[in-house]
Amino acid sequence: MSALDDITVDLTIVLGFADVPIRQMLKMGRGSMIPLNCGHDDPTVVYVNDQLIAEGKIVVEGDRMSLEVTGVAQKGR
Repeated sequence: MSALDDITVDLTIVLGFADVPIRQMLKMGRGSMIPLNCGHDDPTVVYVNDQLIAEGKIVVEGDRMSLEVTGVAQKGR
């Protein structure tokens, strides 16, 4: 067992944002779609422990979705 096995990190991958009133969310059912403020070619951002670390793009192959990292954030950004 490695010393790294017990370390946890909070990983967040942000595809986009949406402002949705709570009354609209309460009306949503299973399968509802929420439009995001970005296009499919816009970069996706990656945060680790609330710190921006990378940008990438979503890659879909069949029923699998993954993130291709296209750049690493500069320190202090």
